Amino acid sequence: MTTDYLIIGSGIAGLSLALKLSRLGKVSIITKKHSAESNTNYAQGGIAAVMDSNDTFESHVADTLEAGAGLCKLEAVEKIVTEGPEMIRELIEIGVKFSKEHGKLELGKEGGHSKNRIIHAKDLTGKEVERALLHQIKINRNISVYEYYFAIDLLTPRNLKKPYDGERACYGIYALNVKSNKVEKIIAEKTILATGGAGQVYLHSTNPAIATGDGIAMGYRAGCNIANMEFIQFHPTSLYEAGRENGSGQVFLISEAVRGAGAVLKTKDGKEFMHKYDKRKSLAPRDIVARAIDNEMKKSSDSHVMLDMRLIGKEKIPKQFPNIYKYCMSIGIDPTVQMVPVVPAAHYACGGIVTDLWGQTNVKNLYASGEVTMTGVHGANRLASNSLLEAMVFSDAIFEKISEERKAKANDKGLSDFDSKRKKMLKTVHDNVLNWNDKGTINNEEWILISHNKREIKEIMSDYVGIVRNTIRLERAYRRIEMMKKEIKDFYDKTKVTVELLELRNLVAVAYLIIASAMQRHESRGLHYMLDYPKRDDRNFVKDTVIKKKFKRAKRPNDSKIN
Repeated sequence: MTTDYLIIGSGIAGLSLALKLSRLGKVSIITKKHSAESNTNYAQGGIAAVMDSNDTFESHVADTLEAGAGLCKLEAVEKIVTEGPEMIRELIEIGVKFSKEHGKLELGKEGGHSKNRIIHAKDLTGKEVERALLHQIKINRNISVYEYYFAIDLLTPRNLKKPYDGERACYGIYALNVKSNKVEKIIAEKTILATGGAGQVYLHSTNPAIATGDGIAMGYRAGCNIANMEFIQFHPTSLYEAGRENGSGQVFLISEAVRGAGAVLKTKDGKEFMHKYDKRKSLAPRDIVARAIDNEMKKSSDSHVMLDMRLIGKEKIPKQFPNIYKYCMSIGIDPTVQMVPVVPAAHYACGGIVTDLWGQTNVKNLYASGEVTMTGVHGANRLASNSLLEAMVFSDAIFEKISEERKAKANDKGLSDFDSKRKKMLKTVHDNVLNWNDKGTINNEEWILISHNKREIKEIMSDYVGIVRNTIRLERAYRRIEMMKKEIKDFYDKTKVTVELLELRNLVAVAYLIIASAMQRHESRGLHYMLDYPKRDDRNFVKDTVIKKKFKRAKRPNDSKIN
């Protein structure tokens, strides 16, 4: 398969970019499950943007910087904030139906925001955005969607029969066609990673089962710079259901918008506690709230705290939060008359593949957008509802960059001549890329090893690299993950690939990156809280914890199944 533009992932980052790139050429989207399964689909709260005359760009920027605890990149923050309103207008144009009040957009408020600026579709914003984008994708003849294709690795010079030059570049991917159980090579002029996050590296996460850090792991193996992986955001309020989480460890999210509407955090005996930790109380940024809940649980030995939604109003709860209300009622909790049990759960990766302001990585022809990236927007802690905004703005930037580059290369010869040469080039690259070769591997039936290893990774990360950390815990986690990494590599080298094996391989890589990053930061900042260094300390301040892949000088293997 060859394509002009290959997008890996079907969330808001990938779909919004696909619609724009379809104006320039053929776009292929691959997704490991069905097209609607993405982190975007589970985003309840909304999208932060300055859409009210009483709000300002300066205020949104200031709120983002404060939440980011000194690690945000100002130019990246200013970019998403100033371009945000136009992104909202684009979504409305393609048919997204946001909640309105008296004919105007209903603007909610969430933790860390000084103004009401959260555009939402009740409490299912992500699902509504995904619906509208997928509808536009479906009717676009220049876009093809390939479901149940699992991206294995990016194609780089080591996958070529004859390398072109010394520059590190991307030529597409190897992908497992899950339905045929065959590995295919997909060649593309430009490849875009829009694979989402890595919440499944922890035992309990608000992320769906697909969030196994595939894009981050692939990028790392291909030589992308990875930064700030220690900043894993734990959402303060996932619904506590003892023994009722699904097999993937995904838990039900109680949106931050609920607290924005008036809900308050309390202990099991009904006492408020957030005033002891921050003047903003239950609407403090997520890192502060999650640590506060963790501390209260440790003091009381309780398994959860309570969220009192009754303060919102008996009539408003079902109207404003129908999805949350319906789910709570389905398990026997009436939030209009009872407090709701909540506990923090892994939610969002603030670090990832390093990109510039145009979504470019340090690997030629490889771009990235969304949660898979580290753009500098979120710093040490993401401000609520800035994630979908970042994804749209940087996907738009990627389109602008590729469009400008295309025009520049065409010069006076015209775009049609340029496109003709591009097609010939793709054919040449396709013939030069090694076919997947798994000769000598076997169909290993020891799948208990995979399930056991996956569980062990999640337990190690949850026990030692959670909301609160220390050096001893990190070192212990590092030793265990390093050993598992070697074991999994040995198993991978001799075994035919499956979805389960590929996800395990990616999970252990992401776990390693999180721990390695955390060990570099000898201070407490944002989402990284160290008992050894309980206070933010400028003497130990590290701007970014960048991890680069080290490539050993060795003979290139004859086959293409390499690590």
